[in-house]
Amino acid sequence: MIIAEVSIAPLGVGTSVSKYVKEAVKVIRNSGLKTVTGGMSTCIEAPDLDTLFNLIKAAEEAEFKVGAQRVLITLKIDDRRDKDATINSKVKAVVGS
Repeated sequence: MIIAEVSIAPLGVGTSVSKYVKEAVKVIRNSGLKTVTGGMSTCIEAPDLDTLFNLIKAAEEAEFKVGAQRVLITLKIDDRRDKDATINSKVKAVVGS
């Protein structure tokens, strides 16, 4: 299982970017994948890189569709193959139950 953390934000649209980010988050949440959205990023559980990258591309496109002319994506990927991992198991490992 791949666990990714992504932040997708437009550049050059002023100080408030929520209008754009909201559209990207909507695409991510509607993907059918497990997601957890926080104040600065969204974590995603994906079965493989193709699924993840296709979702990121769709989320980026959502921001362009509402008027962004430039989008910055920060993506962190944890592709662990030695054991099953989830967003919840990673959190539990560092903060306990």
